[in-house]
Amino acid sequence: MMMVCPVMTVQLWCLSFRQPYAGLVLDGVKTVESRWRPLLAPLENHTLAVHIAWRDWEGDEWRTVLSGVLGLDGAQIQELVDSGERFGRGVVAGVVDVGGTWHCPASLEGQELHELQRSAVLTGLKDKHLTQLSNPRWLSAPLSCRGSRDLWTVDIPAELLP
Repeated sequence: MMMVCPVMTVQLWCLSFRQPYAGLVLDGVKTVESRWRPLLAPLENHTLAVHIAWRDWEGDEWRTVLSGVLGLDGAQIQELVDSGERFGRGVVAGVVDVGGTWHCPASLEGQELHELQRSAVLTGLKDKHLTQLSNPRWLSAPLSCRGSRDLWTVDIPAELLP
């Protein structure tokens, strides 16, 4: 008689990110997520699974921030993009810890806005809800799954968790 051991899984909230942002989150470059509503606020002090969407982010502001604010050259930017593609698309690739969420005032200017843009790897943050992300970890292997809008739950085999 053959015995089957059940696979231990951990259920986490999951959010789909377009590239290159998924990779930038998991490589620790992007430490602030921006949304028009406080989507991640209920997940403060929890771990979030990061899903890599099939589609790319529309726009090049990330490249402008990486080359301008962070001072990376073309080769360094390409290295980051390649790193983020290591598991491909349509997969849960890692996890990140969710911190506090706050509203970015329309009146924010100067160095503080500049720092937030660097952390979010994005411009146009005024009036958005920003959430601190920390402690990014890549899974040991990708978990193929279909993405979804907003938050959904995913069962990740414990052996894939870092």
